[in-house]
Amino acid sequence: MILLRSAAFNLSFYLMSVVIVIAATPLFLLPTRLTVKAMAFWSHATLWLLRVIAGTDYEIRGKLPEGPVLVASKHQSMWDTVVMTAILNHPAIVLKRELLWIPFYGWYAQKARMIAIDRDSGSSAIRRLIAQGKAAIAEGRPIVIFPEGTRSAAGAKLPYKPGVAALYRHLGVACVPAAVNSGLFWARRGFSRKPGTIVLEFLEPIPPGLDRKSFMETLETRIEAATDRLIAEAKAGDRS
Repeated sequence: MILLRSAAFNLSFYLMSVVIVIAATPLFLLPTRLTVKAMAFWSHATLWLLRVIAGTDYEIRGKLPEGPVLVASKHQSMWDTVVMTAILNHPAIVLKRELLWIPFYGWYAQKARMIAIDRDSGSSAIRRLIAQGKAAIAEGRPIVIFPEGTRSAAGAKLPYKPGVAALYRHLGVACVPAAVNSGLFWARRGFSRKPGTIVLEFLEPIPPGLDRKSFMETLETRIEAATDRLIAEAKAGDRS
C-alpha cells in the first residue's frame, strides 16, 4: 500500500509541478512578490498532496520565526525546503549554486533572490554569503540555512559548516535553531513516502553576540538533541 500511495503521490507531484511552473512563467516579468506567492502556493499544494495521497501530515512546534532572523535547521529531506517556503514570509534559503542550473527551479530561485553559494570557492563563497545575507536582512526577510550543508539520513550527523557561524557573526541577528524528523517519512533518497506526522520544531533562539565556539556548540547541541528526541518520538509512535 505504501508503494502504491508513494507512486500516486510522486506522479501527482511532478504533474502538478509542471503545470504550476509553466502557468506561472509570465510572473518572471512582474514584481518578485508575485513569484514568491507562486512558490508558496506550490509548496502548500505539495504538502496537501502529501497529506491526501501519501497520508503524511506535518506539525509545527515552537514560535514561527518572523522578520530579519537567521534560521538554522537540520536537513533530512526535500520536505524541509518545501515547508520553509510555505510557512515563512519570503525566506532567503541558502542553497548550492548548482541548483540554479535546474530549469524552472533555478529560475524561480533566482527571481525570489535565494542565496546561492559555490562551496568550492572557499573564502570568496563566505564573502558572497555574508553580502547576500546582509541584503536579505535589510529587506526584513528570514534567512534559512542548513548548517550541515546537505541532507543527512534520519539519525545521522554531519559536520557543521562554517557558513552559519559567518552569518551569525556578521548579521548581528538572533539565530533560531530548528529540528526535524522528516527523513523518517520522506527520505533524502528513495521512492517511498511513509504515512505519519512530520514534526518541525523551532527551538529557543540564540541571541546575537556569542563567540564562534560558544555559538557553534550551542547550535549543534540544541539541534541534534531535539532531532534525536523527535526521531525517538516518531519511532515510539510507530510501535504503539
